[in-house]
Amino acid sequence: MDQYQANLELSRYLRKNATDEENNLWYKFLHNYPIRMYRQYRINRYIVDFYCKKAKLAIEIDGEGHYTEKQINHDRARTQILNKNNIEVIRFSNIEVNKKFKTVCRAIDLKVRNKLHIKDD
Repeated sequence: MDQYQANLELSRYLRKNATDEENNLWYKFLHNYPIRMYRQYRINRYIVDFYCKKAKLAIEIDGEGHYTEKQINHDRARTQILNKNNIEVIRFSNIEVNKKFKTVCRAIDLKVRNKLHIKDD
């Protein structure tokens, strides 16, 4: 199986088996966001949790597994590659999504608006 096909299948699997935090953010905010968002979106050889193509913004929700030294280094390298492709990556922890949901949503909205030069209504 080639890398493209493997990532396609993995992104489908990840959408079907999303974490509670990913589902909450998707169904309670991003799904109906006025600018199109994608879940488990494939960018080159990577899959990002959420992606706003118009703003070139990747949104990552980090669970416990993201705080090991190995995963921190992997995430850092991945972010650098995405940045080189003019994609900004913002990260939130599961705890932030669970305990500060409105703050996370406001931060995402502000970032998208700033990147697209949209003023508040």
